Amino acid sequence: MPITPSINDCPCGSGKDYLDCCQPLHKGQPASSAEALMRSRFSAFALQLESYLLASWHPETRPTQLALDASTQWKRLEIISANNDSQQGEVHFKATYYELGHWHLLEETSQFYFESGHWLYHSGNYQPQTLNPSRNDDCPCGSGKKYKKCCL
Repeated sequence: MPITPSINDCPCGSGKDYLDCCQPLHKGQPASSAEALMRSRFSAFALQLESYLLASWHPETRPTQLALDASTQWKRLEIISANNDSQQGEVHFKATYYELGHWHLLEETSQFYFESGHWLYHSGNYQPQTLNPSRNDDCPCGSGKKYKKCCL
């Protein structure tokens, strides 16, 4: 079941309101760039929008279904680099999430293609890691606070 955001901040970390950032894409507006599609897909994972994730996936690599786990909390997206021309794009990002009592980091360079007026996610080389933050480390959620004062 899709999750409705309870706050105005877009899950993608753009600093914009969800209504002005990723929601229009989730409702069918085409993404303006490979990075915009990547941000909207991160938000879709955070909000459990399986149908959007499948629709924004290139048909060559699209799975028939996704097993999204409601206990996975997507917390932070950091775009390292992004570029595209009129036909293809690449986005290098880090996504932080909390699952089953552990923090994780997914680093990936994703490939995108522009077809029929829409950017589509094609594939990526992902590198998952388990994070073990200490009490005095910056919180993995990206709040800017110490872990002990935030998500510990």
